[in-house]
Amino acid sequence: MPTVGVKRDLLFKALGKTYTDEEFDELCFEFGLELDEITSEREIISREQGDSKASGASDVILYKIDVPANRYDLLCLEGLVRGLQVFKNKLEAPRYRRVSPVSGEPQKLFITKETAAVRPHAVAAVLRNITFTQERYDSFIELQDKLHQNICRKRSLVAIGTHDLDTISGPFTYTAKPPGDISFKPLNQTKEYTATQLMSLYKTDSHLKHYLHIIEDKPVYPIIYDSNGVVLSMPPIINGDHSKITLKTKNVFVECTATDLTKAKIVLDMMVTMFSEYCSQPFTVEEAEVVYPDGKTCKYPELAYRKEKLSSEFINQKVGINESTEKIAQLLTKMCLRSQATGVGDEIEVEIPPTRSDVIHACDIMEDAAMAYGFNNVPHTTPRTYTVANQFPLNKLTELLRQDLAAAGFTEALNFALCSEEDVADKLGKKISETRAVHISNPKTAEFQVARTTLLPGLLKTIASNRKMPLPLKLFEISDVVLKDETKDVGARNSRRFCAVYYNKSPGFEVIHGLLDRTMELLEVKSARVDGYHIQAAEDSTFFPGRCAEIFARGKSVGRLGVLHPDVINRFELTMPCSALEMDIEPFLGHTAETTLTHDVPMQEVIEHKFPTQDESLQAPSSRPTSTKTAFGDVSTAAGLKSLNDFLADKSYIEGFAASQADMAMFDAIPSAPCSTFCHLMRWYNHIKSFQRERASLPSAKSQFVLPATTSDASDDDIDLFGSDDEAESAEADRIKEQRLAEYAAKKSKKPALVAKSSILLDVKPWDDETNMAELEQCVRSVSMDGLLWGQSKLVPVGYGIKKLQIGCVVEDEKVGTDLLEEAITAFEDYVQSVDVAAFNKI
Repeated sequence: MPTVGVKRDLLFKALGKTYTDEEFDELCFEFGLELDEITSEREIISREQGDSKASGASDVILYKIDVPANRYDLLCLEGLVRGLQVFKNKLEAPRYRRVSPVSGEPQKLFITKETAAVRPHAVAAVLRNITFTQERYDSFIELQDKLHQNICRKRSLVAIGTHDLDTISGPFTYTAKPPGDISFKPLNQTKEYTATQLMSLYKTDSHLKHYLHIIEDKPVYPIIYDSNGVVLSMPPIINGDHSKITLKTKNVFVECTATDLTKAKIVLDMMVTMFSEYCSQPFTVEEAEVVYPDGKTCKYPELAYRKEKLSSEFINQKVGINESTEKIAQLLTKMCLRSQATGVGDEIEVEIPPTRSDVIHACDIMEDAAMAYGFNNVPHTTPRTYTVANQFPLNKLTELLRQDLAAAGFTEALNFALCSEEDVADKLGKKISETRAVHISNPKTAEFQVARTTLLPGLLKTIASNRKMPLPLKLFEISDVVLKDETKDVGARNSRRFCAVYYNKSPGFEVIHGLLDRTMELLEVKSARVDGYHIQAAEDSTFFPGRCAEIFARGKSVGRLGVLHPDVINRFELTMPCSALEMDIEPFLGHTAETTLTHDVPMQEVIEHKFPTQDESLQAPSSRPTSTKTAFGDVSTAAGLKSLNDFLADKSYIEGFAASQADMAMFDAIPSAPCSTFCHLMRWYNHIKSFQRERASLPSAKSQFVLPATTSDASDDDIDLFGSDDEAESAEADRIKEQRLAEYAAKKSKKPALVAKSSILLDVKPWDDETNMAELEQCVRSVSMDGLLWGQSKLVPVGYGIKKLQIGCVVEDEKVGTDLLEEAITAFEDYVQSVDVAAFNKI
């Protein structure tokens, strides 16, 4: 979240009240903010640069306040104070108005067609007769910076320019010219520069160098100038020095150029509404007219108010409160959302001001109502349903497969979900159109252009980065790929894949084939054509001709395995043959194999219920059986209830994963509602009570838990609850079960615990080309720790005669971490400039 720094005394003066730090922290929480830090300028500089640099810094107390990322109206002192005062009912939310000039035509900004190639949109407005103080001026500049870093996305979407209107003359022109044709004196410079010279000048500027890439490769640069040819700004880089604003500025011309018109409108509205209170007519903004290349004209700022309608029932239900329509309208008004009851049922009309661009849906309004009510004031309620959380079946299957594949001698790798088009197409001998790849519309680098459609490229790149490791290299990965799917609402779907590669001096197809057989054995899929799995010859450009097979499971193709084509191996900069296997594991969910692999994961879907009210529940009385004897004892006694309570400690229902007649029978057997001492039983009792209206439609019980009433003195031991006719057979089955469990436990106890290890490749960089690299390596290898083993090393050229040391090591994860290694190596500060982790792989 963005952090706003405000001077404490200035804030309290604007609020009209002095708070203690604890009181203001509580106020921030109530308003949905967080007081992150109480500090001072001196303390900040001392912490970041040392005490020597902080000698002349101010001791004024600063509040660092975290605000939500989409609350642009709280990014400055003015908006923060305004919001808190409205929240505390000390001020009514102001109404912002766009006005015409008192005399003459509004300022005009003409956009030429040349801007379409760089930043096609622009908006503008005028703050007339504004009064600046040093604090107001600082806040004005700081708000621009905050907006640039936030909604403007570091000026890539929107760039803000502010100018002293009295130093320039309209109408203004926004156009684009070749950089050699642009010449002006930039802000805080003493002479004129061409645009080309400016780009070179600012490459070393710590602030502006981050924005140069936005336009430096464009054939033309955007430029704004007035009717006299005076340059106002070259967005998004720098303003002109001629029109800079000062404390004496009375009229401010605000312009925003953008690639996103909607964002530009929001930014302009935010700039002018926050500081219009300092105009001679508070909260008024003078309009400006923008003329587009096609002759279309628009007046800005829009300062648009819009109205939404929603019900108080919606807010009450979602927040978990029970307030009247009028009360909820008052709560929303406290959040700068003027609201009133319409009189039509429980309908509320909410007016959303131009400062609240974060309000998009009804849920945003509901969130503000909850905030105004107070999160700590929302009553605690017990959910009307009870569920036992379990791992998602697909993830459970994945985890179990990972363990067994690692036991088979393969090392797991975890690669990026994004890759280049070349990785999934050209390098594998395929066309990109055949891959069904999902493309990134604006990739930041060539390495991340598409979502991967196969796991194979990632594993091959991992091998290429670890070619010098001892052979053979056996890697596997179980992760998602993304494929286009027109049947899905988002046009794509995830598919869980398993991929393994074997890299050695010989192809090792038999190793990969054996891994497939082992995987199918784990999945309990037998080798058979009809109801099992089999492989058959196939052709694939990724694999060597005649050395590729397609995998079929229950008649459906689930993957391929084979020896990779030499061209594919060469494209990934590998030099030895490689075999690979890739298959989809999702088709194996839902089969009997899943029962073994997922153990306690419930596969039956819980029935959706309509929860009746208490009155409805009472309208459906049940006829209770005369017997209170159950499999858990007599539930009319405390001992029986305790036994049932213990049974329900980790269960939602008497049997299975949905309500059934077994629950109803047990419910009827309990004479009255249990006391709170039996918390699990009481939870189950209240839950089953909600099923009274639909009890007839519930599935039948598989076993008998409630015993029939009897006058016999026979003990409970004489009754077979689960229908067994042969006690000896049951006893023999129990004996065999206990024997097998004991054998399994003994086998597991003899198995040595696995020690988690990782292979790390470090880049150790020297200070310069004069550093003795032999001594540097000697220092690195002198680092000795329990669980650390140094490996091979080499010197890699960096540039200008400088070489870095690339050295590998193997560490035990529980004993040695990368942070510990880096700290130990950088301690040799005479030799080492920095240490980076070049590669990290689990062993």
